[in-house]
Amino acid sequence: MARPGNKIIQAKLVLLGDMGTGKTSLALRFVKGQFYPSQEPTIGAAFFTQILSLSEATVKFDIWDTAGQERYHSLAPMYYRGAAAAIVVYDISSVDTFVRAKKWVQELQTHGNQKAVMALVANKSDLEPKREVEAEVGEQFAQENGMFYMETSAKTAENVNELFYEIAKRLARALPPKPTGMNLNSNVQDRGRSYYCCSA
Repeated sequence: MARPGNKIIQAKLVLLGDMGTGKTSLALRFVKGQFYPSQEPTIGAAFFTQILSLSEATVKFDIWDTAGQERYHSLAPMYYRGAAAAIVVYDISSVDTFVRAKKWVQELQTHGNQKAVMALVANKSDLEPKREVEAEVGEQFAQENGMFYMETSAKTAENVNELFYEIAKRLARALPPKPTGMNLNSNVQDRGRSYYCCSA
C-alpha cells in the first residue's frame, strides 16, 4: 500500500542466472511467501508484481523471472532491456553457476541499462556444507563490477526480503518519482482570461 505523499516508483526488475539456481524460488518467496522443494523449470519467463513501501518511496516491482536453460538465452535481452534493476543469481554449491553468473553480468554491462541497480546473489546458503564458491569470491566480483552482494536461501527465507528492500532503497535514491494524478496548469489566453487544462 502506498503511503500518502510518498513518491511512487514503478521499476522493472529482472532475475538472471543458470537453471536450478533458485530464481523462481526467490521470486515466489518474496511475492507469495512460498517455497516448493521441487520447483518446475521456468519456460521462457514468468512475471510477478510486488509493492514495497519504504519511508522515502513506494516501489512497485514488475519482476521478470527468466528461464535459465541455454535454449531460452536469446529471449533474455527482451526481459532485461530497460530494467531498472537486475538480480544475477548463482548457487553456492555449484561453481559452474558462478561462472555462468559472471557471463550474465558481462552481458548486462554490454547490452543492459548502464544505470540499473545490480545485485549478485549467492543463493542456497542452506547448502553450506556443499559450498563450492566462497563468499569472499562472490563479494569481490560484485565489488569489481559495481554490484552489491548478498547470500540468500529461498528455502529458509534468509535475506530474501532484505535483498528486495535493499534494491528498493537504492532505486528510491537513484530514480525520480513517477508523476501520478493530474497537474493543473494556468494558461493565459488572448483576452486575458485564465484557462486551466490538465496534463498527466
